[in-house]
Amino acid sequence: MAKEKINLPTKITIGRIALATLLLLSIFILYFLDQFKVLNISDFNITLNSKGATINIINIVLFVVFIIASFTDFLDGYIARKYNLVTDLGKFLDPIADKMLVNGLTIFLAINFIRLDNNLVFPFFCVILMIIRDLIVDGLRFMAARKNVVIAANIFGKMKTVLQMVAISFVLLNGWPFSYFDYNWIQYLHVTDIICYLATVVSVLSGVIYLIQNKNVFLEEKNNEK
Repeated sequence: MAKEKINLPTKITIGRIALATLLLLSIFILYFLDQFKVLNISDFNITLNSKGATINIINIVLFVVFIIASFTDFLDGYIARKYNLVTDLGKFLDPIADKMLVNGLTIFLAINFIRLDNNLVFPFFCVILMIIRDLIVDGLRFMAARKNVVIAANIFGKMKTVLQMVAISFVLLNGWPFSYFDYNWIQYLHVTDIICYLATVVSVLSGVIYLIQNKNVFLEEKNNEK
């Protein structure tokens, strides 16, 4: 029996995994180059205004790669749905690609892995809440799959993904273009910080909605144990 070929949407998803891996490895390499004084990352800073707000050329490159990877998240799903190319392999790889891209970058941005002058970080408690939310929803999907129940993405889940990607983009750009006027604002109350908080609220809210809408998955499990 001939093996089923990997279709276009799945190839795009694999490409997103490759891009996410490239991003994370690049951050690791840049960190060690900076630590061992082989490369001074701060030398690539560009001053935006007289108050000292900066943006780093390296972060701009990372931002461009991140945007391309984020676009493939929309592209593979669109092609798969339009041409009825949804496969089990695609459904397995798609969330892995998303978690590598979004969760991997938010963790790096939260701990300020590449330490630049005056750069913003992704609030760490936001990252913790979003990862806990993902673990709970993934557990729910696993339980539902055992019962042959498909949990479709809702509008809040899609909003969560979009807001996370927007928040990551602004953190990578060190708050640009908001940094022109909010550079001296109180720490963790910059416009970019507020976008991160909004992404976290929507993420948690979408998780709660998933649990409420699919509570029968837990109830049926309880009934089966009696």
